[in-house]
Amino acid sequence: MVPDTDIDVLTSMIARVRSAAVTGTPLRLRGGGSKDFYGQALNGDILDMSAYAGVISYEPSELVVTVRAGTRLAELETLLAAHGQCLPFEPPHFQLNATRSEATVGGMVAAGLSGPARASVGGVRDFMLGARLINGRAELLTFGGQVMKNVAGYDISRLLVGTMGTLGVITEVSLKVLPVAPAEATLMFELSQRQALEQLHRWGAQPLPLNASCWVRDDIPGRSREMLFVRLRGAVAAVASACSRMLADAGGTRMDTPQAGADWQACRDQRLPFFVRSDADSVLWRLSVAQTAPVLDLPWPQLVEWHGGLRWLWAPLETAAHLRDVAASAGGHATVFSADKLDTQMARVTFDSLKPPLDAIHRRLKAEFDPAGIFNPGRMSAGW
Repeated sequence: MVPDTDIDVLTSMIARVRSAAVTGTPLRLRGGGSKDFYGQALNGDILDMSAYAGVISYEPSELVVTVRAGTRLAELETLLAAHGQCLPFEPPHFQLNATRSEATVGGMVAAGLSGPARASVGGVRDFMLGARLINGRAELLTFGGQVMKNVAGYDISRLLVGTMGTLGVITEVSLKVLPVAPAEATLMFELSQRQALEQLHRWGAQPLPLNASCWVRDDIPGRSREMLFVRLRGAVAAVASACSRMLADAGGTRMDTPQAGADWQACRDQRLPFFVRSDADSVLWRLSVAQTAPVLDLPWPQLVEWHGGLRWLWAPLETAAHLRDVAASAGGHATVFSADKLDTQMARVTFDSLKPPLDAIHRRLKAEFDPAGIFNPGRMSAGW
């Protein structure tokens, strides 16, 4: 049975959306605020989702959990860990509070961001089973369910991933979870970016339990090293065999597991030294490219994740056209990931523009789900 307080919160949200649709009042959907920096304009009256929280159902034997959107991500991960399970795509928290993560499950879905293991296990969208949504007509809609093969027609629950709350108020989500891997190891190798990419491509063609990778220039007092870190996860025998083969192949060393775990979390949440802004005129760029793309001909230092598929760099905003051309030539696109400290309208031109056919589809979806245009206006595009 749903507690009366939760029914009251949900009823209040529906009434708020209905009133906003009638008056044309923009609503800014917000959970913990950990991703306020991401996306374009932050417009509208805040609709706080944090009160609509809690686990609705969890079946460890079925690897399925259903939670309300305001549930803190850290609480969900703690619950799963107690049963030896996890969200394998490692959603970032971007912790604002030093003692408590405010990131929510709804924000995780709306932003659609995944951590270091994304290239090996998939992203948020791949683990979405179902969702409930309040649309712009104040209707509470249910999509999907709690099993993978239950969708007839369009899979709307997965469509919601990465839409930045522009289609409606996500109230509940059902997610597939996975057991924690029996074994884990992190190996490090002193390699140039070119060497690291070539080695990752070779390893990727072999039956190795690759889970995550990160290449970065590691600046230490008196010395600068170019380092590749590779995380392995899987069966105990598979990880042990892979360690022996890869260390013999590229001459690396194995890291202490607790230290490596802290470093991977820092990578996930962008707390590594690389992510500290050193130039006030630069913004953090996220270039998503083909994993097989070579070293990009760019003058700025980079951090490379996802076995070559994700390139981070700090560069001036004025280089947008050049960076987007470079990303496109490498089979991808470029995003201004963090520009919140720049007081300029250009700093909010976050996402690469969509091609006309795809842009038209997005606009039609927006018009269908949010006819009055009240949800997070301008968060994904200046036009809607």
